[in-house]
Amino acid sequence: MQIKQAQFISSVGRLDQCPTADRHEFAFIGRSNVGKSSLLNMLMSRKGLAKVSQKPGKTQTINHFLVNDQWYLVDLPGYGYASVSKDLKAGFGKMIDFYVTKRTNLDCLFVLLDSRVPPQRIDLDFILWAGEHGVPMALIFTKTDKLSGNELTKSMKAYERKLLEIWEALPPNFVSSAETGRGKEEILNFMQTVMSESEENK
Repeated sequence: MQIKQAQFISSVGRLDQCPTADRHEFAFIGRSNVGKSSLLNMLMSRKGLAKVSQKPGKTQTINHFLVNDQWYLVDLPGYGYASVSKDLKAGFGKMIDFYVTKRTNLDCLFVLLDSRVPPQRIDLDFILWAGEHGVPMALIFTKTDKLSGNELTKSMKAYERKLLEIWEALPPNFVSSAETGRGKEEILNFMQTVMSESEENK
């Protein structure tokens, strides 16, 4: 899939403020500082589309972008902030809960995982929670340019072992690097396939 245009549409704090659910939609979420904004900019070939910050917890709203005048890309708040209050953490949790479980046009939720660190309980808990709610999901391992091939394989296998303790099969997964562009074609082609299959099943 070729990205010809990507434009910011809205930044909201509640599900009922989101754009009308009349287009295909793909959302991205992950633990704070996982490299989400950098990945989104890489996928859309736009350096400043999603705001990149050195401070975890920068994204605090549901941000919609219209791509190719056809479908929405959504930048969701992260989970596991270290630098916000407990009240704000609770709010983010509620916002994510409502969006992930009730957004009717959500084609896939991409959960981002930092390939450099071992499986984190907060990531596993979120993935399992989304799975229990029947959310269509895929995993993206980020920052893979920082690892050797063997290190990346070990990292992915560690997540596989943990998830297969509960699930019979894993969701689709991708490896990516915002620095090198790795994974861009595979992720965008996956989105195109999901949209095409959705149209065929209507």
